[in-house]
Amino acid sequence: MGVLLLIIAIILFVVADLIIRTVVKKSSEKRKRKQREEALKINLNLDFTHEAKSLKRVEVDSPKAKILAVDDEEVILDSFRKILVLDGYSIDTVQTGQEALGLIQKNHYDFCFTDLKMPEMDGVDVCKSVKHLRPDIDVIIITGYASVETAVETMKHGAMDYIQKPFTEDELTDMVNKFVIRRSDRIKRQLKSQVNITQPGSSEPSETVEFSIPGGVFIAPGHCWGAIEPDGKVNVGIDDFANKIIGKIDSIDLPNLGMEVKKGQHLFTIKQGVHSIPFNSPISGKVESVNKALLDDLDRLELNAYGKNYLCVIDGAKLDEELSDLKIGQSAVEYFNDEIAKLHDYVKKSVTETTDENKVPADGHVYIGELEALKEKDLNAIINDFFKK
Repeated sequence: MGVLLLIIAIILFVVADLIIRTVVKKSSEKRKRKQREEALKINLNLDFTHEAKSLKRVEVDSPKAKILAVDDEEVILDSFRKILVLDGYSIDTVQTGQEALGLIQKNHYDFCFTDLKMPEMDGVDVCKSVKHLRPDIDVIIITGYASVETAVETMKHGAMDYIQKPFTEDELTDMVNKFVIRRSDRIKRQLKSQVNITQPGSSEPSETVEFSIPGGVFIAPGHCWGAIEPDGKVNVGIDDFANKIIGKIDSIDLPNLGMEVKKGQHLFTIKQGVHSIPFNSPISGKVESVNKALLDDLDRLELNAYGKNYLCVIDGAKLDEELSDLKIGQSAVEYFNDEIAKLHDYVKKSVTETTDENKVPADGHVYIGELEALKEKDLNAIINDFFKK
């Protein structure tokens, strides 16, 4: 009986907690909506003509994103302000492309929504100009059914996507929320060109924006790493540079047990779609074991390329003479930085087209999964220059 009462008490507690959380959440959402309605009412009475003649601005606390919308139809801008402000966005609206270009040079926006058909300066020219002046701002085209084909064409000039009018409140908020997620995902894929030495065996957070090299780990020219265990055997895997620029790995072709391998000889292959990326052994010796557990959960590599995520273990035959050719500590950091610069240089000079416009490298950055977006000739060139060493 006592056990039954305890179970009932726990159930009642859980239900009560759920009800309280739901009530608090709804109350919070209601409070935020009221605050946004007040902001909408107050801000529309403020005068911002000193910045742009037709500018109307509504700002909310902790906005999901800051948006600039340009359309010569005031009714469209009214809809944007009402719908998006109540959904948690700060928004500036103007009626000409010239005003929009002036504002993006003075203010920071996440998105610029521009109508396609406007007098004097159309949406195509606005898109081109925004991406030239502020490539960090994502452009969304506002278009009618008859102009969808032209709107799609603007994506060649850097537009992220388009919105077709007329639209309902739900359609607009759903699309804009998806654009925010796409923008966030793309930004997370960007990597600042920094390399840090981390503690041996430590794992990185999933949203890291840095390359890492654990202390005590040796880095080979072909981007394999090696860590010497107390028994003298060497754990071998792919380093963080290779892991991140390759991105999603579909499978790994591991070496055979007992295989005698020489330094610089092919050891294992990373497979991504129809492409194969070969890696050469950093040392000479016999393959003692392979990490089959990793093959069952390749997503582990997204968190950490080192430690338990090794690919195989080699019983080194010439460690004394071969370790001197590998990089460790500061020399490994310098090697990574040189490789990053080399990759930047190749992409800047040679990559003219990718399979994904969101993965075109920006100055000073590379992307997680950058190889996924490269055309065949560029992918093969990078494989030869960076991994076949």
